[in-house]
Amino acid sequence: KQVEAMKRVLESLNLNIVEMVDENATLDGGDVLFTGREFFVGLSRRTNQRGAEILADTFKDYAVSTVPVHDSLHLKGFCSMAGPNLIAIGSSEAAQKALKTMQQMSDHRYDKLTVPDDAAANCVYLNIPSKGHVLLHRAPEEYPESAKVFEKLKDHMLIPIANTELEKVDGSLTCCSVLINKASEL
Repeated sequence: KQVEAMKRVLESLNLNIVEMVDENATLDGGDVLFTGREFFVGLSRRTNQRGAEILADTFKDYAVSTVPVHDSLHLKGFCSMAGPNLIAIGSSEAAQKALKTMQQMSDHRYDKLTVPDDAAANCVYLNIPSKGHVLLHRAPEEYPESAKVFEKLKDHMLIPIANTELEKVDGSLTCCSVLINKASEL
């Protein structure tokens, strides 16, 4: 039901929709990190190599690299984009190992923002014309030390978000987001 509802919304926006029809392919959005330059796809319990291949076939203009995910449900369980060219990354051994893999696979050098808590590295970056750099991040009452790191981003409008209840069922901030870059036609 969710997939069909989302498909109807995307169709109403006249967006191109690509459906994976290979029954052996799995690809979860929580494993897809788009940097604006390339894709990193986490190979996890919910995403496999075939799913990554279909993503690469769909977005031929972008490099697609796979990253093994261990000790986390998804790639974005410990990293996400916190700004243009800025990867927020957790401090765990698994997160740092994945970051090293991404750095080895990429021709581009990204800045990194390391936070003490892996879950807090899952944030939502928006570039809003009237507001500039906006970052939704986990609230200080949930991850106080990680929130202090985000507060160092002086060129960002920071919006702390409480996510304790959704986190109980493995929900992160990016799980609650569908970002569409489409000019409004008012």
